[in-house]
Amino acid sequence: MTTSDTHPTTPAPTTGGGVPDADLESIDAWWRAANYLSAGQIYLLDDPLLRRPLAPEDVKPRLLGHWGTTPGLNFLYAHLNRVLRDRALSSIFVTGPGHGGPGMVANAYLDGTYSEVYPRISRDEDGVRALFRQFSFPGGIPSHVAPETPGSIHEGGELGYSLSHAFGAAFDNPDLVVTCVVGDGEAETGPAATGWHSNKFLDPVQDGTVLPILHLNGYKIANPTVLARIPERRLVELFRGYGYAPYVFTGGFDDEDPRSIHRRFAELLEEVFDEIARIRADARAGRYHSDDPVTATPEWPMIILRTPKGWTGPHEVDGVLVEGTYRAHQVPLANARDTPEHLRILEDWMRRYRPEELFDAQGAPVELIGRIVPEGERRMSANPVANGGLLRTPLSLPDFRDFAVDVPAPGSTTAEATRVLGTWLAEVIRRNPATFRIFGPDETASNRLAPPVYEATDKQWVAQILPTDDHLARVGRVMEMLSEHQCQGWLEGYLLTGRHGLFTCYEAFIHIVDSMFNQHAKWLKVTRGIPWRRPISSLNYLLTSHVWRQDHNGFSHQDPGFIDHVVNKSAEVVRVYLPFDANTLLSTSTTACARPTTSTSSSPGSSPPRTGSRWTRP
Repeated sequence: MTTSDTHPTTPAPTTGGGVPDADLESIDAWWRAANYLSAGQIYLLDDPLLRRPLAPEDVKPRLLGHWGTTPGLNFLYAHLNRVLRDRALSSIFVTGPGHGGPGMVANAYLDGTYSEVYPRISRDEDGVRALFRQFSFPGGIPSHVAPETPGSIHEGGELGYSLSHAFGAAFDNPDLVVTCVVGDGEAETGPAATGWHSNKFLDPVQDGTVLPILHLNGYKIANPTVLARIPERRLVELFRGYGYAPYVFTGGFDDEDPRSIHRRFAELLEEVFDEIARIRADARAGRYHSDDPVTATPEWPMIILRTPKGWTGPHEVDGVLVEGTYRAHQVPLANARDTPEHLRILEDWMRRYRPEELFDAQGAPVELIGRIVPEGERRMSANPVANGGLLRTPLSLPDFRDFAVDVPAPGSTTAEATRVLGTWLAEVIRRNPATFRIFGPDETASNRLAPPVYEATDKQWVAQILPTDDHLARVGRVMEMLSEHQCQGWLEGYLLTGRHGLFTCYEAFIHIVDSMFNQHAKWLKVTRGIPWRRPISSLNYLLTSHVWRQDHNGFSHQDPGFIDHVVNKSAEVVRVYLPFDANTLLSTSTTACARPTTSTSSSPGSSPPRTGSRWTRP
């Protein structure tokens, strides 16, 4: 365990007794089984459990998927299972390396969730065959972690938002642990760099816990990653500067026995989760002080995990090193169907996992694997938090007519639309103190939602607070950070786990989240066809300072193009409102916040209508 110069300054309590050998044996079996199922999804069309010598026709004619990050994700999932079982914790698993899709599908299959939501993917040899054949295939499932994957709230592909989604999920979820794996390629993006600062907004009493894990496997698709080439001392200093207590772990190199790797990492997780428990206990005892820059924010633990790219896969192919290089990123054996030598390497690779020990005569996972699985909804793939519509409760909304501007005659009254809306939002906050938040990039006041909103709540801020600060508090319903990416990601994570919110932004600046809007809209569209996914609350935008009223900002703020970007989406997903006065804005805001779905209907026997993103420009 490489923690000599990276351990938190306050020693973490230990549970004593170590991790039982039987648990380590089960962890290793799970890891081998998940790796086997992951490789099988990429490669195999038939003979899913290698009951006979592998033939060319058993290999898929077109090989798609990403192997490189997957073994590390499977390693983490196996170890977290044991911790969640032993400590009876509620947790979800957010994977920034979204193309580790075969791993997350494999883990959901091993814990039983996948067969529960997709009965045709049965827990036998035919089910394993169907699991393999559907992967990255038309009419099947994508190669990344997608809405079709049980336990997922974060779609892979576009990188940078995993931390924001994880913290959004943790807000107002005090019993939840969100493990968030940040890939070292993803860590090079701007939104990911911003996301590390979310720890300054997470209250350790009312909110849950986010455990970030930076997965350093060294390479992107064709290049090394920046953070993997930083000396360890500087890397640790970077994350200490962000306010975390880094734990560094290196495994999978120098032919170390897997049993030794499992034991070291299991012991590290015990330290990390003891530290999390200590922080939460200290917070409840009031040991963090907002007036002290040192003790204002807890030093939450995070893990820097260094493993080889394509760990446990082919070490060399055609005399060229693959494992531990960028060549393992996608499909390390691209010609396994057409080249006898590659076919032999593939079979040798998959047999090294010893599938005959992992699956019984019918093809079901053996009992050894199931020993470390948490029960019921404590399985990360089955946690209802990751299917937020199951937990969603309707907002309690005041009658907007009680806040309306009196207009005795046309043109006889002057009012600021957003200031009037602020009085209504203040009452929404009072009525929904744990399920509604307002997100925005430092614009709640400039958008004239204040002072009414700040009469009902403060801005949440867990870093140092000075006497000169205005409306900052450790607990508040307004979330402001000067990053549109962060606000969008926080809100998406909050909505996907069953809550409600509003994003306020200047019209010209909302373009920054165009691609995030696309991703979320795609998620909503896809989930309409997944019966077990329940409707979540709409993502509501309030856009201000628009092109038609430019008193002082000039050309820099003149860009109404977001509406063009939005209206090309299906009406089943998007609604656009253009309220022309204060009372119309009140009415449309009530409409936007009141329902989990757009105004579509569901015919008997069809999937229920899904949530829309609603866009409002006053």
